[in-house]
Amino acid sequence: MSDTVSFGYTDVTPAEKTAKVGEVFARVARRYDIMNDAMSGGMHRLWKDRFVARIKPREGERILDLAGGTGDIAFRMAKHGAHVTVTDINPAMLDVGRERAVKKGIEGLEWGVENAETLSFSDSQFDAVTIAFGIRNVTHIQQALGEAHRVLKRGGRFFCLEFSTTLWPGFADVYDFYSHKIVPKLGKAIAQDEESYRYLIESIRRFPDMETFKGMIAKAGFVQAKAEPILGGLVAIHSGWKI
Repeated sequence: MSDTVSFGYTDVTPAEKTAKVGEVFARVARRYDIMNDAMSGGMHRLWKDRFVARIKPREGERILDLAGGTGDIAFRMAKHGAHVTVTDINPAMLDVGRERAVKKGIEGLEWGVENAETLSFSDSQFDAVTIAFGIRNVTHIQQALGEAHRVLKRGGRFFCLEFSTTLWPGFADVYDFYSHKIVPKLGKAIAQDEESYRYLIESIRRFPDMETFKGMIAKAGFVQAKAEPILGGLVAIHSGWKI
C-alpha cells in the first residue's frame, strides 16, 4: 500500500486520513441531512430512491449497509422487510441515525461501529452489501471492497452510490464552480463548518472515475461489475455480484 493517501487535495498518511475523516463527520453529523438537501436541492432523495430500487431488497434478506450513518438507505430498505445492519466508523453519525429511527418509528435495525476495511463479521453472512456516499471517505478503498466481497454470501450483490465525474459538456464546468465556490459557503451558513464541506468536495474530485472504480470492484472479485451514471456521471450507481 502507498505511504500516503488523499485527504481532499492533500496527501496524508493513512492514519492521518482516518483521523481527519472522523473529525469531519463528528462535526457535521447533526447537520448532515440538512446540508444534503441544501447542496443537492433535495435531489439526493431521488438518487437514493433509485439506488434502493436497483438493490431490490426483499423480505427476510440480511443486508449490510456500510457508512450507513444517519440511516437514509437503511430506512428505505427496511420498508421492504429486509433485516438491515447499519454500520459506520463514526459513532456520532450512528447516534443521529438511531434518533431518526425512533422518530420515524422504524424498528428492527441493528447498529454498530465498524471500519469498512476490517469488518468484524464472519464470511458469507449477507445477501447484499450497500454503501452510499461513503466509499470515497474510506482510507483504503480496495481493501474495503475486498471486505464487502468476503462477507457476502455466494450469489450476493454489492451496490455503491457515489459521486463521480459528469461527462456532460458545459454542465461539468457549472458544477465545478458550484461545488468549489458555493458548497463551502453553504457549509459555513448552515453547518457553521466551511472547511469540512471544502474537504467533502475535494474528496469527490480525488475519487476514481466510473471506469476506474468499476475495475476496482472487479479486482475485488465481483463479476458483472457495472456503473450506471446519473446526470452524466455526476453520481453513479456501481454494482457487482459474488459467485
